Amino acid sequence: MLVLITKGIVLYIISYVLWRILRHIVVKTDLDNVPGPVSHSFWKGNLGKLFNTDAWQYHEELRQKYGKVVRIDALLGDKQLYVYDPKALHHIIVKDQYIYERAGSSIEGARLMFGDGLLASLGERHRRQRKMMNPVFSISHMRGMIPIFYEVTQKLQTALNSQIANGPQEIDMLRWMTRTALELIGQSGLGYSFDSLTDESDSHPYSNSVKQLVPTVSELLIPRTYLLSSLVKIGTPRFRRLIVDVLPWKSLQKLRDIVDIMHNTSTEIFEEKKKALEEGNEAVLKQVGRGKDILSILMRANIVASEEDKLPDREVLGQMSTFIFAAMDTTSNALSRILHLLATHIDVQEKLRQEVTSSSLRNGGYIPYDELVSLPLLDAVCRETLRLYPPVSYVHRTTCHEVVLPLSTPIRGVDGREMQEIIVPTNTNVIVSILGSNRDPTLWGPDAHEWKPERWLSPLPEKLTEAHIPGIYSHLMTFLGGGRACIGFKFSQLEMKVVLSVLLTHTRFSPPGKEIVWEMNTIASPTVKGARNPSLPLKVTSVHTHSA
Repeated sequence: MLVLITKGIVLYIISYVLWRILRHIVVKTDLDNVPGPVSHSFWKGNLGKLFNTDAWQYHEELRQKYGKVVRIDALLGDKQLYVYDPKALHHIIVKDQYIYERAGSSIEGARLMFGDGLLASLGERHRRQRKMMNPVFSISHMRGMIPIFYEVTQKLQTALNSQIANGPQEIDMLRWMTRTALELIGQSGLGYSFDSLTDESDSHPYSNSVKQLVPTVSELLIPRTYLLSSLVKIGTPRFRRLIVDVLPWKSLQKLRDIVDIMHNTSTEIFEEKKKALEEGNEAVLKQVGRGKDILSILMRANIVASEEDKLPDREVLGQMSTFIFAAMDTTSNALSRILHLLATHIDVQEKLRQEVTSSSLRNGGYIPYDELVSLPLLDAVCRETLRLYPPVSYVHRTTCHEVVLPLSTPIRGVDGREMQEIIVPTNTNVIVSILGSNRDPTLWGPDAHEWKPERWLSPLPEKLTEAHIPGIYSHLMTFLGGGRACIGFKFSQLEMKVVLSVLLTHTRFSPPGKEIVWEMNTIASPTVKGARNPSLPLKVTSVHTHSA
């Protein structure tokens, strides 16, 4: 059985390779005329340079040498586009967003990992899910979550206080930000507690699984990108599960185990929530989140929705792991980045501490929603960090049919002619460079590569505002835009501001005695130089301690 399966997979791969090679020899398109770097490898093209943990400089070299539209050689000569031209982004993200869909491999991968949630839906189903979920992330609901956010963050602060009670300590703040982000989305998103946030507490199996998800998926990047869409069409789900079980492929089987834990935990939470809703308000109020969590609100709205808008249980269930994946690592790593920057920019940290402490004292310890979201320096620090260091550096799109891509700035083709638009063939992968757009010096100015929160305290450059970047947030592509913009970006912003306001009121952060590097993984993550596992050790001191 295993021999036959292996032979079938090998035959499929050989056929696929030959087809890709012949197609690029015979068929020439506009993509061949777009300037780009020389292929570094026959097998992987430029992908090895573009997608690795230390690719920051390579992305910058692409910008300096080729500008805002670049041809990238991919697997076996495949041609892709690397783009951050504003007009092109508008067409990709907004105007023609249903032509530039998420890659089939991304959709299938999301479905296998998270179920039928937003990340795994396209077209009408995606619009229907989003319509049901948009009200859940309204400002009125965000206000209702403030007490939960403060309650969780206060537990974090208590844990840190116990560690620094006898003086400054070097603490892995990535670990604490990850635990806190999971508990925040757990309580406010699902009405469920994953972590007591005490130093002695064991990590919930779900927490361990979610933390291992991105590294494990990254190990499967090439087969996931080029083979998954076809392989999921072979046989039944039970048959494909059998294949995964018998193949001697450790990374694939590790991913299977991670997904099993996530699915089983989500199902358990969903069934408990469903039972409480059936029993009435008294049962719901006894749960974590007291019925104000996103899942409770969504499930109640779903009960009274019209038949055409109602989500089946499997789609509601699919949102749960989607919530956690989308909210945990991105928010925790963004918070970690801010803390790292504040530790190395003590002057900004002190000014920010004065701002949040003053507001906190004025309001009896808990800053109300409207004041918190409008604190000028806190907002500027968050925006500038998300501009210069977006947690996700790029996203992929794939054309579902041939389309014309207009450019705001013409490019000079390989043959010397000026190209004001590019005819993009069907099934072309397009890499949307969030990093490139957020750091474009022609729009943000010559200091675009510098961390300057103060840029947000005065009017932004006129060229930037006139460029009409299609991002949903502050001329940034960090949360994307259009119909697939991050639905929870206000939720994420609020989490970050609550955590920072509490931490900075009580604790001071300074650099550790070791070098920290940030790796360009699917989600950028910090690590000590030379170490294997992500971590962010910072020196942490109570603000009431004079010695730093």
